[in-house]
Amino acid sequence: MRFLLDANLPRSTAALIRETGHEVSEVRECLPPGAPDEQAAQLARQEHRILVTRGFDFADIRNYPPHQYPGLIVLELPDDATARQVNQTIKAFLARSDWVAQLPRPTCHRRIMARAFPIGLNLSPRVFR
Repeated sequence: MRFLLDANLPRSTAALIRETGHEVSEVRECLPPGAPDEQAAQLARQEHRILVTRGFDFADIRNYPPHQYPGLIVLELPDDATARQVNQTIKAFLARSDWVAQLPRPTCHRRIMARAFPIGLNLSPRVFR
């Protein structure tokens, strides 16, 4: 799968996702610092990538209709979450093949919100169709 990581995620997350065999680009490498969310969303659409972010603006289906995107993964983590916690959440999510199977293919558009709970990592995805 092809992912686009928002600038609000640690750089180490890209390496982690690559280790699982997926292709990753980062917003911070493709857009100027402080670029609006709309530009990140447009880039994800143009490059057919699943956008991974901690920005809850992307969870608003009025502004980001699911059928217009290859996929959006919004991570709900505390503001003070460490890179380690973010990466544990991503790793646990990608390890669950039943959840990863819900991620979109080119013909199937869905929005997934992965909710992480501190360190216990009892993840429960919410899929919006």
